[in-house]
Amino acid sequence: MFSPLSPAEMDTLKGVAKEAVFPGGAEIFKEGDAGDCLFVVKSGLVQISAVIADGERQALSRVPPGEMFGEFAIIDNQPRSATATAEVETVLYVIPRDSLLGLLTRSPQFSFSMMREITQRLREFNQVYISKVLQAERMALVGRFASSIVHDLKNPLTIIGIASDMACESDASQARLVAQGRIRKQIERISNMVSDILEFTRGGNAKPSLSPSEYAEFARPTIDDIAREIAPKGVTIDIVTPVPLTKVNINPRRLSRVFYNLIHNAVDEMPMGGKIKLHFRSTPTEIVTEIEDGGDGIAPEIVNKLFEAFETFGKARGTGLGLSISKKIVEEHGGRIYARNVPNGGAIFGFTLPVQA
Repeated sequence: MFSPLSPAEMDTLKGVAKEAVFPGGAEIFKEGDAGDCLFVVKSGLVQISAVIADGERQALSRVPPGEMFGEFAIIDNQPRSATATAEVETVLYVIPRDSLLGLLTRSPQFSFSMMREITQRLREFNQVYISKVLQAERMALVGRFASSIVHDLKNPLTIIGIASDMACESDASQARLVAQGRIRKQIERISNMVSDILEFTRGGNAKPSLSPSEYAEFARPTIDDIAREIAPKGVTIDIVTPVPLTKVNINPRRLSRVFYNLIHNAVDEMPMGGKIKLHFRSTPTEIVTEIEDGGDGIAPEIVNKLFEAFETFGKARGTGLGLSISKKIVEEHGGRIYARNVPNGGAIFGFTLPVQA
């Protein structure tokens, strides 16, 4: 952007620009602040965010080294319309507004370069905004659909639960008691799935209650239940590395949904049967869980939109919500979710959980 400036003008610019260092997470400016300077990222990464709907803050863009931000307030002399935050330790060049306006006045080429940068930034913002508006509309549509079926589903599930209790009274055989336990577990699972979808489509930011738990004590029974469920499909689960005996803060009901979603996705990738490998490892700060399948891997058409709602590929009955819900649950726990293809075929879906301090 500054290439049209003459050597003398560059010297002037260097004379007025100051370096400023911001630690990770620090706020550089917020909505409503005075637009008195332009910023250029020397090193680090800056997130630009704004409150765009229902009081919810959304990330609009990320500014890498060599790029500028804060230019709109310089041009129109209006307060800042967004918030800038350093994602990591970031070093910025800070150029005062008056000095920059002087350069724009003296150099038509520099003015044109600035206009081109602003136009490109507006195009990018429009794409992000349109994408978020469309996503919100789709979520609202599914939310209305989910709301309409919640009561219709929960009522018969409640009746089934009561009937199973009545059928398994004190004189019931052991086999019937086992059947009762399985029925109740599946009823609870369906009810939780409906609640999760409804909560997800409402777009709420309420955090689930987390409690300290031994990760192995939670994960092993969950994996055993899923293994029994997928066995008729010819798929087995191989725990390659032991589940860590480490304490984490979790919501067992919510987190078990992540296991169900990821493992069942792996099963769908192996219609002829096969083996799912589970890998666990721990560091001083987090536990890593990875689920490896023997399928064809992640399709290039979906790789960049894997965890977005309603994005699915190659599944005739897929809704595209499973991975999005899993991502939301993992992030509620303070972790992150990711995926990658493996060289010998198949894919790995993994997630992390912070270790309890």
